Amino acid sequence: MENTKYKATIGLEIHAELATKSKMFCGCKNDPDEEKPNVNICPVCMGHPGTLPVINKQAVKNVIKVGVAIGADIADFTEWDRKNYFYPDIPKGYQISQYKYPLVSGGFLNGVKITRIHLEEDTASSSHDVGDYSLVNFNRAGVPLMELVTEPVIHSGKDAADFAKELQLLLQYLKVGEANLEKGEMRVEANISVSQTDELGTKVEVKNLNSFKAVEKAVAYEIERHIAVIDGGGKIVQETRGWDEDKQKTFSQRLKESSHDYRYFPDPDLPKFKISELPEFSTETLRKELPELPWQKRERYEKDYGIKVSDVEIFVRPGIISAFFENVCSDFAGDKNLIKLASNYIISDLLGMVNKSTDGLLGQVSDKNFSSLIKMAAESKISSRGAKDILKIMFEVGGNPEKIAEEKNLLQKSDLGELEKMALQIVVENPKQLADYKAGKEMLLQFFVGQGMKASKGSANPKILQEIFLKLLTK
Repeated sequence: MENTKYKATIGLEIHAELATKSKMFCGCKNDPDEEKPNVNICPVCMGHPGTLPVINKQAVKNVIKVGVAIGADIADFTEWDRKNYFYPDIPKGYQISQYKYPLVSGGFLNGVKITRIHLEEDTASSSHDVGDYSLVNFNRAGVPLMELVTEPVIHSGKDAADFAKELQLLLQYLKVGEANLEKGEMRVEANISVSQTDELGTKVEVKNLNSFKAVEKAVAYEIERHIAVIDGGGKIVQETRGWDEDKQKTFSQRLKESSHDYRYFPDPDLPKFKISELPEFSTETLRKELPELPWQKRERYEKDYGIKVSDVEIFVRPGIISAFFENVCSDFAGDKNLIKLASNYIISDLLGMVNKSTDGLLGQVSDKNFSSLIKMAAESKISSRGAKDILKIMFEVGGNPEKIAEEKNLLQKSDLGELEKMALQIVVENPKQLADYKAGKEMLLQFFVGQGMKASKGSANPKILQEIFLKLLTK
């Protein structure tokens, strides 16, 4: 239950690996799927003495493109800094990052104001569960890493998770990174404070949240923990905490460092430069390269297609279902009724088949055949049940829906003479229900229609069948 005495304030720091061919400051392959340890390494990313870093141009462009997409200010002047700290996964004893002069400042995403977006190199990855020692894999060391920092303007765990989801979408749309949380390509850190006034309370950072659910739950847990401590007369300690997924609670890791603890200073091995002197990085140039963005696609789907908001959220996520839906919509030339019907069948039927399949693909269904199926259902050539059965066959073995409907006797009969003869027989065989209907039990109309559908093995057009029974029952 929400505690109205307190105001929770959350700011996020999100790291996302960028999908470049090579690492940030060397020519080593940037391959997040590499399973063998320590193969994509060289003297530069291993921090050997005498090596010199070279800036990855594509990584810089990727970060600026994100800034342009969210309407941020792009730096005129920028430089790289050394962030000094000792840990086994930092081979040089410092991380090359950006401190005073980030590439991007300001902007908004999902209604949240952005403080800055800067570029740095990722660390190596450590394994601590192999015995009484740890192992370090340097394949990730030096991979381009974008860090985004929000203003402290988020007030719930759900809003924090929603922001992280929207950032993942944006990175995928721009093709600058996959941002797969399960692979560690995107990591979320939440700074949380609670106060009874407008003045911010003591901040606690929860690090390395590796799923959207973890973000929401960890933030919610910390808010409740802070309130309980304050109500109990205690004080919040500024610290770094982790999230225990099994126990569904946070735990203390260490006292929080301040910026001066890292002894930042400009990296002497890397050039400073003015973005304005690089025409290919200009806002005008990059804006022309932007694709349709997630919020623009949402607006188009809701306005042009009129589909449900919940359906929009599924179709806006990149993948085979989204691409399939776009292709189907192009077949309907803006017909909202057909598009809504297609949306319903994709979400309620096709998506379930895709999720149950071993490969997560669309089976044997082509968008053209699916469009034909939707048109048949809209024209009442087949029933809703028949459409579902045909779609299942199309998914498993493929085929033209009209041919399948004929072979399986699923075409709805609309022949008036034949249906009237069948309906009259049903009325004659059910005198009690006929008498009850005439006595006022109008709901029995559906009984007769049901009997008609049963007698026709689902092949009768239910709308025409209902009209026929209405005439017969009122005679």
